[in-house]
Amino acid sequence: MASAKPLHGTELVDCARANAKQGIETAAYQCGYGDDLNTFARELRQACETMNLQVKELSELITDQDLILELGTGEIIAPQTASEL
Repeated sequence: MASAKPLHGTELVDCARANAKQGIETAAYQCGYGDDLNTFARELRQACETMNLQVKELSELITDQDLILELGTGEIIAPQTASEL
């Protein structure tokens, strides 16, 4: 669900990260900036600097952990019971 008002700070970074795979247009909309991509980019850059994150592009917010979770749809190998190892 898109934010009713523009997000700032850590909320903006979290929302942008969550929507980074869908592209800047979707991320800006979901973060409350509508189609104002310039303001979204400026505010996101400022929020990242405040958090000491070195990010030049939205795609850099996608972490290795996000990619692993996306790829981790394979078979789970685990013991059948708690007593089996």
